[in-house]
Amino acid sequence: MRRLKYKIHHEGTNILISLAAILAVVNAPLWIWVRPLSWAIVSTAVCGVFYLLVVNFFRSPRREFPGDPVNTVVSAADGTVVALEETFEPEYLKCRCIQLSVFMSVLNVHANWFPVDGEVIFSRHHSGRFMAAYLPKSSTENERSTVVIRTPEGQDILMRQVAGAMARRIVTYARPGDEASIEDHMGFIKFGSRVDLYLPLGTETLVKIGDKTTGGVTEVAKLHPKAKTT
Repeated sequence: MRRLKYKIHHEGTNILISLAAILAVVNAPLWIWVRPLSWAIVSTAVCGVFYLLVVNFFRSPRREFPGDPVNTVVSAADGTVVALEETFEPEYLKCRCIQLSVFMSVLNVHANWFPVDGEVIFSRHHSGRFMAAYLPKSSTENERSTVVIRTPEGQDILMRQVAGAMARRIVTYARPGDEASIEDHMGFIKFGSRVDLYLPLGTETLVKIGDKTTGGVTEVAKLHPKAKTT
């Protein structure tokens, strides 16, 4: 039997069920008591479009990475590259790194993939503000979750999920000791956000500002075999 290319992410199941019930309760009285029926038709159509947009947000595509994962960094999210620069990472790596950030609009898939194969060695959630996710300060001031993966070659890659102005919940599945695979989901962010990757200096970047990425598929960088994060 052929597997479905898309499914609904389990993070959205309860939301979609509740939303369907609410919209049914809102529209049912219009069909029963309000005349002309054009009011009910218009309301149902608007609610239907809104519901399909929410369904689209929680879609969870099946993806397989087609290349060689050794020393490869793939995009952790669908979206647009909004930052690519050298910076200092103060939380865990405590050194200068290359920051590569992808912004997700409400139309993008919001599941997040592991950017590299390896082992999760650090995971921490931080409460914070809800500024627009494309702003530089959002990486350090917004609600966020930090995960560090150590590759089989011994390099530490830091991934940070950052909530946006609309996002109110970051879900992080990764825990220290977990095996990380670029074909697996690392987490999910609900409604508008960004993902930052902090890569060792010497890493070859394969994207530029404004490029579109596909989580779990787009190669965004190649780690230098001798590059170190500490």
